[in-house]
Amino acid sequence: MKISIIIPVFNEEKTVISVLKKINLEKKKYKKIHFEIIVIDDCSTDKSFFLLKKERSLYDKFFSFKKNLGKGAAIKKGLELSTGNYVLFQDADSEYDITDYNKIFYPIIHHSADIVMGTRLKGSPVTRCFNFLNFLGNKLITFIFDLLHDSTLSDIYSCYLIFRKKLLNEKELKYMGFHGQAEILTKIVPKAKRVYEVPINYYGRSSEEGKKIRFYHIFSIFYVIVINRLIR
Repeated sequence: MKISIIIPVFNEEKTVISVLKKINLEKKKYKKIHFEIIVIDDCSTDKSFFLLKKERSLYDKFFSFKKNLGKGAAIKKGLELSTGNYVLFQDADSEYDITDYNKIFYPIIHHSADIVMGTRLKGSPVTRCFNFLNFLGNKLITFIFDLLHDSTLSDIYSCYLIFRKKLLNEKELKYMGFHGQAEILTKIVPKAKRVYEVPINYYGRSSEEGKKIRFYHIFSIFYVIVINRLIR
């Protein structure tokens, strides 16, 4: 099995190298899985780009945009470069625990899962409390998604999402911002036969600490969820 790990980066000079080192350490635990680490720099304005160019041994593929296009654009580019039969999304910050890979991979290895999502809201050993508006927004978009797609996911905007690449044609993706993940889910969940969730640790940041998604992003996410369901 080959897993392509796509890491979008925008101004994460404090954490991106540490995240990559942890991934390289974690992947040594899996003898029967080949990892392809793909880093996409979304035109960072801090030292992220220079640090990444200096630490070439920590990843397999690298691409840098000439202008900032958004997380969705970075993920789409990563998908275009990926060759794994599974794709895993990994943020470049320190909000998620890379040792949770064993939980995420378990349903794939033992149950041939098509999709596995990490959830911060069901049985997580450690979860930093959310800003209320972000928590409310996540609940609302997850509820609408489940209602329209006959699913029981609890946390559709968790970073940890892994899925069979054949479920998605990245050329069809249109949305370049944070709503890109909603678009991907609207395309892969209806095609999947085996969807799993696993509890993960979460060490969330505040906006002052570098968190980039905001409450107002739920409006574009709502739009993508609804419009993609109507045109399906």
